[in-house]
Amino acid sequence: MCQACEESDNYFRLQLIDQIARGEMPEGLTAEDLTNLGLPQPGEIEITREPDGTVIYRQKAPSKRSQNAFVCDSPGDE
Repeated sequence: MCQACEESDNYFRLQLIDQIARGEMPEGLTAEDLTNLGLPQPGEIEITREPDGTVIYRQKAPSKRSQNAFVCDSPGDE
């Protein structure tokens, strides 16, 4: 990939990450598209601003409950 194409791709990904960090689903993309691009889902990333003006994007750690949403309601070993 040439440098101009790589720079364009990085800019596009940064725009997507910015939308995701604001809790928005990028227009024209699905959750599966984001997964295939290696990007987090809306609500999984946060923006932190440092006192010197630096902007930091951090992916939130997934909660243990969301990793395995199945809960067995069985009263015993049945």
